[in-house]
Amino acid sequence: MCGTGRDAAVFPAAGAGRAAAGDGRAVSGPCEDGGVTGTLVLAGTPIGDIADAPPRLAEELAGADVVAAEDTRRLRRLTQALGVTPKGRVVSYFEGNESARTPELVEELLGGARVLLVTDAGMPSVSDPGYRLVAAAVEKDIKVTAVPGPSAVLTALALSGLPVDRFCFEGFLPRKAGERLSRLREVADERRTLVYFEAPHRLDDTLAAMAEVFGAERRAAVCRELTKTYEEVRRGPLAELARWATEGVRGEITVVVEGAPEAGPEELDAAELVRRVRVREEAGERRKEAIAAVAVEAGIPKRVVFDAVVAAKRAGE
Repeated sequence: MCGTGRDAAVFPAAGAGRAAAGDGRAVSGPCEDGGVTGTLVLAGTPIGDIADAPPRLAEELAGADVVAAEDTRRLRRLTQALGVTPKGRVVSYFEGNESARTPELVEELLGGARVLLVTDAGMPSVSDPGYRLVAAAVEKDIKVTAVPGPSAVLTALALSGLPVDRFCFEGFLPRKAGERLSRLREVADERRTLVYFEAPHRLDDTLAAMAEVFGAERRAAVCRELTKTYEEVRRGPLAELARWATEGVRGEITVVVEGAPEAGPEELDAAELVRRVRVREEAGERRKEAIAAVAVEAGIPKRVVFDAVVAAKRAGE
């Protein structure tokens, strides 16, 4: 239902009317009943330094009909720092109420409202609330646009000193040790650079698990408090970083890990072949399939991998 009296009463300057005035901010096409839908705007917020706020952020905060914020208290501090007073309704939108609040916001969008979504730091939907609302808006043919802003993922990647031509973002790892190891084993042979978020009190365990699965000498970078006063980027092998983290680390953390090496047959010794087979076995593959897969990866006969596994088993007896 679009452009009802209820929406007009709640939002006296709804999105449809603003679009007709020609302020340059387009809305989606018509609804099924002939009205005009609103627009969902995802806005990036500073990850540390308030001066990094994009200029359009203040404009959207001031003009949106509804501002959906992960934390309304942090939003208040942001608007005060920017010297902006939102004219629209401010509502919370976080992990705990995301499922329930999404239909409400979709109704506002269908009624012609301009809804601005902001999270505590960085871009909505990237390890933050937003995906459900975007998917629901897309399903209803509602226009979705963005105010690009700071990103801890891209900032850490750029500062890491590791290859940036190909990468994948893995978000937060599971908290339980067994689940964390399983998740890491899934990408043990991933050749793209890996980017993770992690809580400071779990960083030492996570780095130790990465060293176990990826190898102690795999290069990585721990990026802490990006763009803030005490910004720090610590680079080195995973085992070295894991030892450093045991001393205690504070702040918001992004971890960047080098992808698996593209090793030729001569670069893979027996120990490495055995390690790769074990990683696959622990991930649920049968030994026969694991040996075959490692042989294909290494470009060597299966018999070579099989012999290495048998020799390792005998050595451990």
